[in-house]
Amino acid sequence: MVVESFGAEDTFRYGQMLGEKIPAGSVVCLDGDLGVGKTVFAKGVAKGLGVKEPVSSPTFTIVQEYREGRIPLFHFDVYRIEDPEEMYEIGYEEYFYGDGVCLIEWADQIRELIPETATHVLIEKDLEKGLGYRRITTRFGGRE
Repeated sequence: MVVESFGAEDTFRYGQMLGEKIPAGSVVCLDGDLGVGKTVFAKGVAKGLGVKEPVSSPTFTIVQEYREGRIPLFHFDVYRIEDPEEMYEIGYEEYFYGDGVCLIEWADQIRELIPETATHVLIEKDLEKGLGYRRITTRFGGRE
């Protein structure tokens, strides 16, 4: 599925729609270049899940937990992971195979750990269509 976003508000709204419908136990892989709106999308997912507290990228902590929504949200940023083995140290399996929703920024860094059933979201710029334009491609369940 491909969605066109013409600004941060559209990207947020698409994330929110996904968050409103996503079931417990889901893993969402979020990829795209720096500055494409991954965190904006994540904030939308959080809102859709009913998270009230401010959401920010967990760049230096690897995972942020938000437990007060309708389903717990575990927001990962694995950009700084150099070896997927580092994920074992934080107990990633309890998150990925638990009852919450895992949203993983830079998921390609840990590709071999991602469940086959994960949803993949790729956000891309197309400067020919404007500075705020983003193409958001979503694949539900399964890898390429």
